[in-house]
Amino acid sequence: MPLLRSSAVNSPQHHGQAPVDRFSRFSQWLRLFFPQPVGITWRERLRMVLGVVLCISVVAVLAHELESSLPAPWLVASIGASAVLVVAVPASPLAQPWPVLAGTLLSFLVGMGCARWVDSVVLACALALGLSMAVMLALRCLHPPGGAMALFAVLHPAEATLSAVGPLLLDLLVLLLVAIVFNHLMGRSYPHAQKAMPGPLASGTGALTSSDLDAALAHYDEVLDISRADLEGLLHLASRAAFQRTLGDLACRSIMSAPVHAVTPAATLADAWALMRRQAVKALPVIDAQRQVVGIITVADFMRLAHLEAHEGLGQRLRALVLGRPRQPDKVEGLMSSPAQWVHASQPVMELVPLFSDAGHHHFPVVGEDGQLAGIITQTDLVRALARAVARP
Repeated sequence: MPLLRSSAVNSPQHHGQAPVDRFSRFSQWLRLFFPQPVGITWRERLRMVLGVVLCISVVAVLAHELESSLPAPWLVASIGASAVLVVAVPASPLAQPWPVLAGTLLSFLVGMGCARWVDSVVLACALALGLSMAVMLALRCLHPPGGAMALFAVLHPAEATLSAVGPLLLDLLVLLLVAIVFNHLMGRSYPHAQKAMPGPLASGTGALTSSDLDAALAHYDEVLDISRADLEGLLHLASRAAFQRTLGDLACRSIMSAPVHAVTPAATLADAWALMRRQAVKALPVIDAQRQVVGIITVADFMRLAHLEAHEGLGQRLRALVLGRPRQPDKVEGLMSSPAQWVHASQPVMELVPLFSDAGHHHFPVVGEDGQLAGIITQTDLVRALARAVARP
């Protein structure tokens, strides 16, 4: 027992491990307070500053001119916060016209009610903010400056009256009008058009789909300052960029099978079938004397012709096919698919993906710069290349 106790307790590493772990966790927690850099250009920063200045200037000038006839404050601080949102992040769900209008006005009314019916100012502030938040969430008009308006109504009950709703609504409408004009002049969509991608993010087994995004958002269970449609669009673009990065520079010559077995149009079907069986391939390019691709013959072609007599067994049909039948072609040129679709050796592999997945092709002869047959690409070759790209660090 003493030996076990001394080996577990008197180890220097054991004494220092806990403080090091605590310090590491504490330093990581402190890093959370330091914001990540904003990935925008100086031109975009200048656009934001000028837009905010323009919006508030127009609202302030108009409201100040009407100050003498207004029975309420001509401008409130929360309008500045709303201006930042509609100019700096016009794509945010929190900055759209409905949240700006409804979120601000409803929160103001909730704050008025709490100021009137709750005697304690502290309790009224808490209730006003909580109830305005609940209303905004229920009506899908969450707008952070609305919380400021709820507190303003509680803290300044003499100025927060029903007669102030008109001036506040006027300020908001002018702000939105200027924001719409400014954003469109700057090439921004406002109100923001949702950029939902048609269909799933990607097709195929293991690819990211819309249902996967829904499951991830349900697990995250937090309000994101981006719409679901925009998030789906960003993921679609990111997936396409990753695909471009991993396969964008990969050419067909890098994944093709070479040398490739081929036949001439004058070859017999029996010889072509024997070659396919011997080499364990499912397609043979058909070439002329200059090794130019003039067609392709596949196992599917043999099977289609062999099924002309349904009462025969498969073995009998194939045997009769390669041995010959009356009124049936006995040469490759009578059965091949012509013209055959082929690809260049320098062509990007990415361009083959829709041809394989959507067009239903299974084999592509590959020609070189001289137009002669250089190899063949099958679905297996493409899948092998995709697997290597995914596994690449």
